[in-house]
Amino acid sequence: MTPDHAAQLAALVAGREACALGTLHEGAPFVSMAPFAVLPDGSAFVVHVSRLAGHTKDMLADARVSLLVMQPEGGGVQPQALARLSVQGEARELAKGSDEEREAREAYLGRFPEAAPLTDFGDFSFFAIRPAQARFVAGFAQAMSLGAETLARVLRG
Repeated sequence: MTPDHAAQLAALVAGREACALGTLHEGAPFVSMAPFAVLPDGSAFVVHVSRLAGHTKDMLADARVSLLVMQPEGGGVQPQALARLSVQGEARELAKGSDEEREAREAYLGRFPEAAPLTDFGDFSFFAIRPAQARFVAGFAQAMSLGAETLARVLRG
């Protein structure tokens, strides 16, 4: 990964607030939308979700997930040339009151301060999605695979 690609990837993730979240729903793929933040060390994506949501039930039943962060459409860019990051990883609910949960809460509320009231709802939880591998497409014919450590290094800056 070139320094330019790393900067483009970091800017993509920093510039988007929602991801497509893929879970396994009764053994079949299911995709939903979730706002996300990234832990300061870049090691995980953080989502704050309700137990009423299908994707939360899915993550509790099977931790294997994927997420997609994509450049907005338009601006004269052909769809196949849009920059995007696809991540495969595992989602884990963070225990309320734990150090991990406090760190996730801080990262999430740093990005979405208006979500603070939701953090008091009993059915909402923070999940950390730790990447196992990722694929970054910087544009047409510019695809590269990344390991978790490389992705974390890029995301923490």
